[in-house]
Amino acid sequence: MHPQPSLRSTHAYGTPRNLLVYDRWGAAGRPVILLHGLCYDRTMWWPVAADLGGSCAAVAVDLPGHGQSAPRDEYCLDRLTHDLAMLISRLDLRRAPILVGHAEAARVAEAFAVKYATHSVITVQGTGLDDVPEPYRQFAVARPDQSLAEAYRQRLLPRRATATMQVDLGDGFPHLRDPAAFATLLRNVR
Repeated sequence: MHPQPSLRSTHAYGTPRNLLVYDRWGAAGRPVILLHGLCYDRTMWWPVAADLGGSCAAVAVDLPGHGQSAPRDEYCLDRLTHDLAMLISRLDLRRAPILVGHAEAARVAEAFAVKYATHSVITVQGTGLDDVPEPYRQFAVARPDQSLAEAYRQRLLPRRATATMQVDLGDGFPHLRDPAAFATLLRNVR
């Protein structure tokens, strides 16, 4: 008999004006915080997070204005990282997390690592579903919103250097091309 992956639980943190909605798998092991790119939501991480849940505490967050998280009047990078730090603190993870940022969320992960304890930052840049198997494409559905995208892009530039280990996994959706391999990579980050 094979062990079943951990079940996902959905939670909300904050007040109605700064509400962050997130999914969580597992409670033990290295925490892995998964941040989606602009116009996506936390569901893009479900396949890899389900695989991680048995050995890591995986958390996929809807960034403000995305998915079920509340929109903001302003998307200031300092505020985003502060709110993310408050959420992570509330989770009582007990270890510095690995932050995984897709596309523009890589900048959020990098800025977080400058101010808060972080084990490492993993970035995945760009788009391109050509190599993603058909069953996983449903997890990478963009919901374009030009005003939201523009508000984020204005505040997420320029890039800052981080003092943590950083791995750039290139273009596309490697976590959807092969979720099990991506989960193995995250479990093996030292």
